Amino acid sequence: MVKHAIPFLAVLFFAAAASAQQPPAKVVVDEVVSAPIVQSTPVLGRVVARDSVIASQVDGVVQSVHAVIGDRVESGAVLIELDSARLQADEVLRQSELEVARANSNAARADLNLRRQAFERIQNLRDSSAFSQAQFEDAAQEVRRAESLLNVSIARERSAEADLGVAQLDLQDATVQAPFDGVVIERMAHVGEYLRVGDPIVTLINTGDLEFEAQVPARRILGLSDGTELGAVFENGSRTTAMVRAVLPIENTSSRTRTVRFSADLAELGLEIAGNQSVTLEIPIGAARDAVTVHKDAVTQGPAGSMVFVIGEENNAQPRPIMLGSAVGERFEVVDGLAPGDLVVVRGNERLRPGQTVAFDPPGGAEADAGVPADEADAPQEDSADS
Repeated sequence: MVKHAIPFLAVLFFAAAASAQQPPAKVVVDEVVSAPIVQSTPVLGRVVARDSVIASQVDGVVQSVHAVIGDRVESGAVLIELDSARLQADEVLRQSELEVARANSNAARADLNLRRQAFERIQNLRDSSAFSQAQFEDAAQEVRRAESLLNVSIARERSAEADLGVAQLDLQDATVQAPFDGVVIERMAHVGEYLRVGDPIVTLINTGDLEFEAQVPARRILGLSDGTELGAVFENGSRTTAMVRAVLPIENTSSRTRTVRFSADLAELGLEIAGNQSVTLEIPIGAARDAVTVHKDAVTQGPAGSMVFVIGEENNAQPRPIMLGSAVGERFEVVDGLAPGDLVVVRGNERLRPGQTVAFDPPGGAEADAGVPADEADAPQEDSADS
């Protein structure tokens, strides 16, 4: 046993000496932290997209089509245009009718003013011998008749204004616009077709109004309430945060699940999200608890199990075995082996040797943001013992 121990100690001595002679290795580090974590179980869900059938609001012949299947359109973009010659003529007609109605109202007002003046003159003669009761009553009757005619003229003027407004709306609706940002997934109207009110034109899927839906086991519903936040992971590994919007009060008797809708801000991902796309939702299964966590990239597997390289006081990297618990997003729970505040290597750790000096920026620094170039982080370090 002694004969074998001496060569082994010699190997360790020369390895440590070789590591001390090597230049500092460029690495990226991350801090071990203590934070509340929640255990979760994955539930497969899907992306729900609202699609709308855009219909014609006026009768007319399709004059031009500006959107085809697959086009991504913005709110207000022109989808189709109907022949508007008849609608333009109708607008001119309604404008003329409004002008006639306004002229009649003005004439009725002038007539009412004359009737009122005549009535006032007769009324002023009430205490004189020239006063006639019959003329007074006739004048009063004429005023009431003139007031009624003016009211009729005003009503006709308002009706003409409404008719003009409808004609202008019809003319405006002859140009069909997208009501929201979306993608054309179906087109039903073509040039030359005659459309009636309500005939479908295109189907738009609303890319700005996406949410998740999942069938969650009924026994997990107690951990969900409106506003509960949880993780969501797409098939390509992209992660986002989802929030419970509604738990539908209907249970599937076959699967004993309930439908849950989740809202999420998917614009920040910069992905082409599709309706019915798969997404894994991390449904919480217990109360939050504090735990020490380490970034997944810091953990490597060796003969003795999981280990990390911890940065010492003299910027030397020492391997340390650890015991891991459950996964928490991009981190692992650490049951034993690390403490909050420890710095561990998360990039460039594949080539490190025990005791090797490293160079790094503090967590969140320039190298942590930009990453260490592959040729520096992954290139084999120079071995002084072999030179």
